[in-house]
Amino acid sequence: MSQFNDRERAEEKKFQLDQELEFKAQARRAKLVGLWAAKLMGLEDAAAEDYAKSVVMADLEEAGVEDLFRKIRGDLDMHSVQLSDHQLRAKMEEALNEARASVKAGA
Repeated sequence: MSQFNDRERAEEKKFQLDQELEFKAQARRAKLVGLWAAKLMGLEDAAAEDYAKSVVMADLEEAGVEDLFRKIRGDLDMHSVQLSDHQLRAKMEEALNEARASVKAGA
């Protein structure tokens, strides 16, 4: 029975670690997409960093990616940046893959 309990604890710990890594990857994705969008809107340096931080905060509003998408879509539209929803979602997916790889590598 002890082996079963040890295995169960190990699985719970692995699940918790996986969840933490995914949270970090999603936050990193939001920052990457925020910096990318900031560049498209003509923001640089501190303004771009501040915008990226606001994107990360917006991503925490609700579960899923729709809060992130709405924030960036609205800001791009406000700055008259021509970009399709498909292009934005593709960039978000690309950034998530990059962020997961980065988090997994420990960077």
